[in-house]
Amino acid sequence: MPYLPQQSHPSTGRRADRVRFEESTPVVLRFRDGKRSSGQLQVISVTGGLLCLSQPVQPGAVGKVMFLIQGGAVLGEAQMLSPMSWERQPFKFLTMHEDDRTRLKSAIDTRLAQSKRQSDLRSRERMQMENFRAW
Repeated sequence: MPYLPQQSHPSTGRRADRVRFEESTPVVLRFRDGKRSSGQLQVISVTGGLLCLSQPVQPGAVGKVMFLIQGGAVLGEAQMLSPMSWERQPFKFLTMHEDDRTRLKSAIDTRLAQSKRQSDLRSRERMQMENFRAW
């Protein structure tokens, strides 16, 4: 059953969580007219993301976007949005199968938890440094 992404969380109106994966994430785009493109995933959420491409794709173009994450492949239909620069172009997911969405959501949640642990560790280290300076 296809999953239709929403631009914000229905109950809070909050935007979907966005992450940058630590590892380089190659992306392949395949458009309805047969054209193909590839690039790197810069930022991702369950509603879309930001790609680093060798050249921009026509805004409004619709095609399949596929990338590999730790949990496996993610495939969804996406629409390309207006480029932010020659190399960076956002996209939004139009449809995605539920298992792909679940895999992506799990990877995003894992990355958010890692970021929180790293932030907490840095905060504790700063507190230790401040306590040491006061000594």
